[in-house]
Amino acid sequence: MYLKIRLENKLNMKMHFIILFFPLLLCCQKESTTKTLANNVIEIEQQITSIENPTDFYQKLSNAAISIIDPEVVYTPDYVGIKYPNGDVPAKTGVCTDVVIRTYRKLGIDLQKEVHEDMKANFSKYHNLKKWGLKTTDKNIDHRRVPNLEVFFERKGEKLPVAENPNDYKTGEIVSWMIADKLPHIGIITHLKSSDGKRPMIVHNVGGGQVLEDCLFSYTIVGHFRFRKQ
Repeated sequence: MYLKIRLENKLNMKMHFIILFFPLLLCCQKESTTKTLANNVIEIEQQITSIENPTDFYQKLSNAAISIIDPEVVYTPDYVGIKYPNGDVPAKTGVCTDVVIRTYRKLGIDLQKEVHEDMKANFSKYHNLKKWGLKTTDKNIDHRRVPNLEVFFERKGEKLPVAENPNDYKTGEIVSWMIADKLPHIGIITHLKSSDGKRPMIVHNVGGGQVLEDCLFSYTIVGHFRFRKQ
């Protein structure tokens, strides 16, 4: 599989953010930009290859993340009623959390069910729920909120150090960011490297579909996790 990456020289970039209404508040937010572009646009064709013979869970997770790349997925932060368990929003829609949910589901792990069961048994551990004024769980949306996934991964997986060295971020790990100090975001680290070979590439959705990008340090990292169901 090949991915065309468009690198554009950007001038006078101005960030705008959409404030969503409550049901999907703090799920993950779409980043939109107003750009003044220079004349030259460089297109690079990069080969995307899966690990041929993955030897552990995290390599398989990276392959799964690669397999769901789809730039045609429309960023849709609407509250949607879905079935339980194994519920999903329509395939061509989603937000950043849906990238993580869909990737894990490829390996038979249903984060909708896992997060719901942990929240139901340990409601007080999910501190943001009280801050938001919630008094019960919601199977449709709880697993699609970044802060809830961060709590879940810390409780059921491993919370890893937030570091400035890209080598500290390994294949199959999860990274969460805070964009502009207020907008939570999340993605999956893959085995693929940036064009200069220095940083792992990330599968995420910040408004341009489910894509592979060199964005590890594009935003402020606030969480670093590893999760494998025991």
